[in-house]
Amino acid sequence: MESLRTDAADYHLVSRSVPIPTPSFRAVLRAADAPRTVWSAPGEAAVVGSGAAATLTADGADRFDAIREAAEALFASGDVHAGTEAARPRLFGGFAFHADSADGPPWEDFPGARFVFPRVQVTWTGGTPDAADAAADSDRGAWLTVNAVGPDVDAADVEARLDAERERVESLSDDSERGPPGVTDRRRTTAREDWRAGVETAVERIRSGDLRKVVLAQALEVDLDDDLSLPDVLSRLGEAYPDCYRFLVEPEPSADRPQTSFFGATPERLVSVRGRTVETDALAGTTGRGETPAEDEWLAQELARDEKNVHEHELVAETVEDQLAPFAASVSAGPRRIKRLATVQHLWTPITATLASDEHVLSLAEALHPTPAVGGLPPEAALETIRETEPFDRGWYAAPVGWIDAAGYGTFAVALRSAVAREDTATLFAGVGIVADSDPDREWDEVQLKYRPILDELEADGA
Repeated sequence: MESLRTDAADYHLVSRSVPIPTPSFRAVLRAADAPRTVWSAPGEAAVVGSGAAATLTADGADRFDAIREAAEALFASGDVHAGTEAARPRLFGGFAFHADSADGPPWEDFPGARFVFPRVQVTWTGGTPDAADAAADSDRGAWLTVNAVGPDVDAADVEARLDAERERVESLSDDSERGPPGVTDRRRTTAREDWRAGVETAVERIRSGDLRKVVLAQALEVDLDDDLSLPDVLSRLGEAYPDCYRFLVEPEPSADRPQTSFFGATPERLVSVRGRTVETDALAGTTGRGETPAEDEWLAQELARDEKNVHEHELVAETVEDQLAPFAASVSAGPRRIKRLATVQHLWTPITATLASDEHVLSLAEALHPTPAVGGLPPEAALETIRETEPFDRGWYAAPVGWIDAAGYGTFAVALRSAVAREDTATLFAGVGIVADSDPDREWDEVQLKYRPILDELEADGA
């Protein structure tokens, strides 16, 4: 494994791909070596990465630029035979929420930015076959890719490894599914009285004009009764949340600490860039799901009419359009609508832009992060309030996770509905937008609702 810097001009990348019979997502991920990578997004190919042929890391305020420069140096050295666009070389990873990366648990092994070029990659062109978003059989396909990076990489060796990996992957069998591990204990990092005081202070700042909006988050630490099977968890999340962005990011294995895994199924896309077309979303304003279709529709209509939620949503949509404007020849927003997920409903506005010139996806990701949906307005005052109020470091929670390719195209999601797992513990994160008429108890309840997608996959049946 190579750790690249921006001066890595003498490195050589070799990538070879071959079509394979469609394997089970769970079986491939279960057999993958650390650090493991998962990316699955609506309308995109799904990927499981095994190991790291190269790793890009960066810290500090210039971490977006540093990763872009290192990625361009890596891809410039490429000898690539992909066979299909979906199997092309890509880097997968993400960034810390704050410019200064966290150094305390559970984020010790997560720098300010980290991207992995998988050593072995399996790509499903129509979505993973065991997820609800999978395409029709006629649109499905699977590819195996082997990558290598180094000063003396030999293409013949990579092709030999490809043959060996193909035999290994084609021999995998899908073992029986393991259920949730069960939760034996919970610890909140924010007591309810502290939460109420923090929200009230934020509301005072908003009413005084210092803030327009701020997003405050909580963390929930849980002890697990059994080992956590991420292949099964991520597979079930794909079934329950087909319109969400599933991800798994892991640091390099360490002899000093057990493997840590950051995973989730987030409903929010930060940005997608292909050519000069940009797609993003404004996602803010939340309510629950009804027990009947009639109740569900009533809740949706109430959400669409609720002044607090509509105001919060419009702040996000307007700001996203403003953030795109310096790059765009045109920006347009679709009609505001309801996005229904398994446990919640959100106000959602799709936003598209046409770039005035070619731009790297990381330039757009840096310009948009953090959106008011996870930070606030004005950004500097909101970030200061977050640091003063939250008794934990966000780490990579609510930050960009996704992929980039040699053309500078890519997709990033906002790492919500997520958790960090290590051995028999997991830390879950969730947040809510605070505006002038926010009620602390109502916001507390919304946070608990947002824990459900991950917590449901940890609690034993009937818990």
